[in-house]
Amino acid sequence: MAVAWSEKASSMEALSLSPPMSPPVILTQDELKKIAAYKAVEFVESGMVLGLGTGSTAKHAVDRIGELLRQGRLTNIIGIPTSKKTQEQAISLGIPLSDLDSHPTIDLAIDGADEVDPHLNLVKGRGGSLLREKMVEGACKKFVCIVDESKLVKYLGGSGLAMPVEVVPFCWKFTANKLQNLFRDSGCVAKLRNDCKGEPFVTDNGNYIVDLYLKKDIGDLQVASDAILRIAGVVEHGMFLDMATTVIVAGELGITIKNK
Repeated sequence: MAVAWSEKASSMEALSLSPPMSPPVILTQDELKKIAAYKAVEFVESGMVLGLGTGSTAKHAVDRIGELLRQGRLTNIIGIPTSKKTQEQAISLGIPLSDLDSHPTIDLAIDGADEVDPHLNLVKGRGGSLLREKMVEGACKKFVCIVDESKLVKYLGGSGLAMPVEVVPFCWKFTANKLQNLFRDSGCVAKLRNDCKGEPFVTDNGNYIVDLYLKKDIGDLQVASDAILRIAGVVEHGMFLDMATTVIVAGELGITIKNK
């Protein structure tokens, strides 16, 4: 018994002398976005024409590009902004800017997304810049999408949050009703987006946004896309289908890179 007790006491003593385990580091959602954004900027090379995205995640990427330009680690970069807000940010950082008229082919675009499905299809536009984002990102050779893991969904619309559709202001209720009826079987509710003053949100292009809230999968996304775009009054929708070439996902366990 004495031997057994001695072994037990020795074991307990060793346990008490071992250093305490550090508590796990819990990263905020914004920190995860920054990690993904910085990883995406590693794809940027000097001399590139870049599509500069819009939103809280893309903002980190634009900041990082500006920082690398100031340090001289990137040179001869030309940015094509996807919104007035990003344009203002890029100017403040000293990033040279141009547009699609002068640079119809873009080397690389970096932007965030509101949802990403298993096939790397995206929902974008909850920040209100979907039309310009789609124009710029549709003209790029490579589109790197950056998200945190909360944006991963089983199907587009699966988060229960808005799937945006940009519409002309003229008779927007008529257009919203058409959209709602189009996805009636998916439990769709169409709502006009308002700003903080309760007035209709106006995009950089002078249009309104109708947000679609879906309870079920809308099925074939290409069929849904074509049906939306056939409605007179619709300018563009927020489904970005087969556009992302790489999706960088930041999560608690690290970075995951998904390629087409």
